Amino acid sequence: MPDTLTWQDGATTRAVPIVPGHTVAAALTAAGIRDLRETRRGLGETGRGLYCGMGVCQDCLVTVDGAPNTRACMTKAAPGMTVARQSFPGPAVAPAATAPPEDVPLTTEAVDLLILGGGAGGLSAAVAARRLGLSVVVIEERAALGGQYYKQPAPGLAAPALDPQQSEGAVLAAAAELSGATILRGADLWGAFAQDRIAVYDGTRTRIFAPAAVIIAAGAYERPHPVPGWTLPGVMTTGAAQTLWRSYRVTPGRRVLIAGNGPLNLQVACELADAGAEIVAIAESAPSPRARWRDALALAAADPVLAAKGLGYLARCRATLRHATVLTRVERRGEGLRATLRSPSGETTHHADAVLLGYGFLPSHEVLRALGADLTWDAARGQLIVTRDDDAMTTVPGLYAVGDCAGLGGAPAAREEGLIAAVAAARRLGHSPDAAMDAELTASRKRLANHRRFQAALWRLHAAPRAGLSLADDTTVICRCEEVTKGEINAVLSDGTPTLGEVKRRTRCGMGRCQGRYCAPLLAEHLAAMQGRAMDAYALFAPRAPVKPIAIADIIALSERVDTK
Repeated sequence: MPDTLTWQDGATTRAVPIVPGHTVAAALTAAGIRDLRETRRGLGETGRGLYCGMGVCQDCLVTVDGAPNTRACMTKAAPGMTVARQSFPGPAVAPAATAPPEDVPLTTEAVDLLILGGGAGGLSAAVAARRLGLSVVVIEERAALGGQYYKQPAPGLAAPALDPQQSEGAVLAAAAELSGATILRGADLWGAFAQDRIAVYDGTRTRIFAPAAVIIAAGAYERPHPVPGWTLPGVMTTGAAQTLWRSYRVTPGRRVLIAGNGPLNLQVACELADAGAEIVAIAESAPSPRARWRDALALAAADPVLAAKGLGYLARCRATLRHATVLTRVERRGEGLRATLRSPSGETTHHADAVLLGYGFLPSHEVLRALGADLTWDAARGQLIVTRDDDAMTTVPGLYAVGDCAGLGGAPAAREEGLIAAVAAARRLGHSPDAAMDAELTASRKRLANHRRFQAALWRLHAAPRAGLSLADDTTVICRCEEVTKGEINAVLSDGTPTLGEVKRRTRCGMGRCQGRYCAPLLAEHLAAMQGRAMDAYALFAPRAPVKPIAIADIIALSERVDTK
């Protein structure tokens, strides 16, 4: 008999099989359970489920063994565990403080280099920095290294690598493990008070690091696409569905519809089809690439291998792929969902178990902003881009940004930037590279130039208009955490010309657990358009601690400890 956990939904209980290495979200999804909690206001139809799959949105909160507000996507399933659909206001159970023993004072831990993120850029930086003799600490929120591109099988899951991409990630992760770097898994950087005062919760207690240099390799998260029904259980990001399969070997449903913009959707469609899922339709918002053949040629010239890979995905998806098509609505239908797609030829409806949204990405630059790095608004891509020099250093000396958090350059580019930033940081700290490392650095810069040409051509090839809030109606939830609707936001906007902060205060938009990561960019662009002004680096909410949610009990425990700095 397989190990099981117990699922509770009101008075109903059910035994759910679990596989070693599965998260709670993976186990429940494999059992067909998608509705994980109810919401405070019950708007957009009560009930929420897995959405981002990477711990950002906080939508998959469940109660585990009596402890509420537990992220199902980040919590390892265990035999005998009781997982309950979280009601509102939830069980009256105070979480236990996780303060360390009284004889463990709060000391500041010095380190040469602190790296945030265990993906392509962060791991590459760690390996290079250790070769140059630096002491290194890597902060990674998940249990497995590799990030969102390499997506390794979960620790404990007996599963071979799916493809060369996953194998390459395994090699890089192993190199980082063997380098001598200190790797803190399941850890959250929640306070960036100064470059030499970084607060990290390591799963047991908060530790304060004082690094001589910092590399931020925090990656990105998927751009939101608010339409009626986008908060329903079963609607999730393309990345969440890919994590379910690549990390846990679980598909999001038997029938899957994918809507969005960019090549990741095609890759995920092929992977899920290989896993046995039926791909109902792939709605690509960009027009057909046939008219952009020059960009396709530039793509192939920059990286023939990746271009051929993308062409293979395109060929396999030809039967279900629809260009210039967007998702406009999702509704419950029986045990599944009904999705409405709109194209120049009209509207069509499709039934699916899961609807995947992948409309591009937004950089995770919260820590960079908190530490004072300068950013500029890129109107073409609709995002803030951090200002960097050729060594990936920001406008703050000793603070580096690599990978997608710096502007969505893709994982291959992130890997090269990690090495470049590590060498630059080592030089600042008095560690000179040898001839072999210098040669590797030169080769890395050349590869990076090719990757950037490839990425630029890819953006042009998949260029599509951003919908913003245009597809939402007045009842559509815009702020997923606080359930603030477009109608409520527009009511405030009709009263003069409020600032983003005023809209936040009057509606609670952006006050939830995701801290405005999804709603703030949408709202900021909407405000700027209505008020006839340009976006800039100050358009979003001001960054502040905690960068990620942390229990008040742990903050109190931190304040009660002795700082010996």
